[in-house]
Amino acid sequence: MSGLFGGGGGDGGAAASLEQQRQQTEAERKRLQEEQRSAAEQMAGRRSARLRGGSRLLLSEARLSPETGITDTLGQSKTTA
Repeated sequence: MSGLFGGGGGDGGAAASLEQQRQQTEAERKRLQEEQRSAAEQMAGRRSARLRGGSRLLLSEARLSPETGITDTLGQSKTTA
């Protein structure tokens, strides 16, 4: 017995809903993978910075004598006579 208006053919909505749910699940999975990758990159960066300890910047070739450091302070001014 079909309904007053014909009934039948009710599977179209369920298939569309199932496909939309699959797409949402896939998008969520990709977002989580990206988030995990980003967190891993940040942890690796922190680890390498901790291991280097910033000595790379202190031993720059731009300084005249990188091992001895800077001898002048900010308050002193050089005068030439």
